[in-house]
Amino acid sequence: MFDTVLVANRGEIAVRVIRTLREMGIRSVAVFSDADAGALHTRLADVAVRLGPAPAAQSYLSIERVLAAAGSTGAQAIHPGYGFLSENVEFARACEQAGIVFIGPPVAALEAMGDKIRAKQTVVAAGVPVVPGRSEPGMTDAEVADAAVAAGFPVLLKPSAGGGGKGMRVVRTKDELPDAIAGARREARGSFGDDTLLVERYVGNSRHIEVQVLGDSHGTVIHLGERECSLQRRHQKVIEEAPSPLLDTSMRAAMGGAAVEAAKAVGYTGAGTVEFIVDADRPRDFFFLEMNTRLQVEHPVTECVTGLDLVEQQIRIAAGERLPIGQSDVSLDGHAIEARLYAEDPARGFLPQAGTVLGLAEPSGPGVRMDSSLAVGSVVGTDYDPMLAKVIAWAPDRETARARLVGALGETAVLGVTTNAAFLRALLTDDDVVAGRLDTGLIERRGEDLTAVAEPSAHVYAAAALALLVESEPAGPLVDRWSVPDGWRLGEPAWTMRKLQAPGADPVTVRVRGRSGSAEVAVGDAEPASARAVRDGDRLTVTVDGRTSSYALVHHGGTVWLAAGGRVTALREHERLASSSGKAAGDGVVTSPMPGTVTVVQASVGDEVEAGTPLLVVEAMKMEHVLTAPIAGTVTELGVTAGRTVALDERVALVTPVAAAPEQQEN
Repeated sequence: MFDTVLVANRGEIAVRVIRTLREMGIRSVAVFSDADAGALHTRLADVAVRLGPAPAAQSYLSIERVLAAAGSTGAQAIHPGYGFLSENVEFARACEQAGIVFIGPPVAALEAMGDKIRAKQTVVAAGVPVVPGRSEPGMTDAEVADAAVAAGFPVLLKPSAGGGGKGMRVVRTKDELPDAIAGARREARGSFGDDTLLVERYVGNSRHIEVQVLGDSHGTVIHLGERECSLQRRHQKVIEEAPSPLLDTSMRAAMGGAAVEAAKAVGYTGAGTVEFIVDADRPRDFFFLEMNTRLQVEHPVTECVTGLDLVEQQIRIAAGERLPIGQSDVSLDGHAIEARLYAEDPARGFLPQAGTVLGLAEPSGPGVRMDSSLAVGSVVGTDYDPMLAKVIAWAPDRETARARLVGALGETAVLGVTTNAAFLRALLTDDDVVAGRLDTGLIERRGEDLTAVAEPSAHVYAAAALALLVESEPAGPLVDRWSVPDGWRLGEPAWTMRKLQAPGADPVTVRVRGRSGSAEVAVGDAEPASARAVRDGDRLTVTVDGRTSSYALVHHGGTVWLAAGGRVTALREHERLASSSGKAAGDGVVTSPMPGTVTVVQASVGDEVEAGTPLLVVEAMKMEHVLTAPIAGTVTELGVTAGRTVALDERVALVTPVAAAPEQQEN
């Protein structure tokens, strides 16, 4: 067994691997970029080594720097986690040449399965069914377009390298092909350094089911059952569960057997996942999609139902040990569901968010697990993937597991960074999700039913105002009433008025008078109600007119963050806002909807454009967003160039209506 293992990753997966290494008595080495200095994974590891600046190409993706860190710390093996170098065949080969064990499959398996085109050819030879399409390497744009037409619309364009939905495009008509091909190639090239595309028939009413396999170097390959990953957004998994509500015993055996054959076809060792797509209307028809030659984000649900630590098995297999069980020993106990917590704003099209974690509440209880790298003070930037944590719930049956996960998400709060926690709770309570009627288009169909954000209740506004009142009061029992700035005077106390504003909502006036332990509060035009508030550290308990609620609380930078029941509300003190009026309807100002980097500028000053004309592309956390002209007119301002970073809501362009153009005004 190894004495020292380096973890070539960051975030929650690095924390996850380090904890297993600690349980096995193995010395752990963390690596980090400047953006992650002081991150949780660096504090949990026995040793932490700086790789370089924040850009991944100069840090986590630098094979030379990762190997140098392994050499300087005496690491005998490297665990790559997922993402970054985990499926990079050059990295695996470099480890082999350096005499360091790569905790993953052999180079030959990575080469065969890491390229989706070659993977299809390999599994077809092994008798595994595949989705109809065309996957010749090196297809030109014209050949990709011809293949799409031949397959029949809708089709799916997929990068041959990489995964995670990056670069994938659904194309429904021939007219969409040129832009879709260009965008898919650009995103694939930026994410994986390879813009090779393949074409598949798009299975619309589809379910995404994957099978976990384990193989040792002694010829044994087994499967650990399946996971259902059909709840997806932009081809990115959101909710995963094991086992699938769709499969029966015979289907499980058939799909598991196909996965084992696919793994054996390439001499696979370690932990891997064979992904299938299933027609929801014909569930016994399944097709091979790809094989992920690494640990998966959703591996905890398999661990929960099998009782196996997959990271430990990876390490033991890499050290040459035999699998401790055979296929007949595998049994699935109960049901587990996982939800991915992202730094994103569902109400703004799931755009990535950034900020500092000011307060944190994490769930606990029977059957509840949270894999996370979050800590108070953590900085969530835009350099890497926006996933922050995973919340997992296990129970003897699916419904209990689902209810436990809904409850656990209700206890999860990240104050200071907008997350998708409320969206996840709404998704898990959808009628079809409750019934197990899942498919990859469900989230898209539900739309605003899942993402709409209701304005905070009057109770939340009152709680924020009372929290500010608590902070303004001196501590201690002896109080000089003349020194308390609460508007008190001889006779009746005066009202203190505050204007509080939620994102996207108008300011609300809240009036408070008295002391926090015995006050009156009026929200908007409502009549005053009796109220009291008690703060205990970062918890605030508020009672208004007999209704009591408890909130996680942070007051920072003029914003009061309150979290309860899975929802985090940020209320700014309106008088401190630099601008609160927003843009008028029909305004031609174009602002960046997320912090990121401008990758493409498609317009120039003086161009005449129609509403909806693409102007530029902003990329953040490996996701592209095309900014378009909000109105028809002339581009009169374009303040950015390709490569420049922009802030959230930064003004990047201006389109002036033709009637208001200067030369016409002079006439």
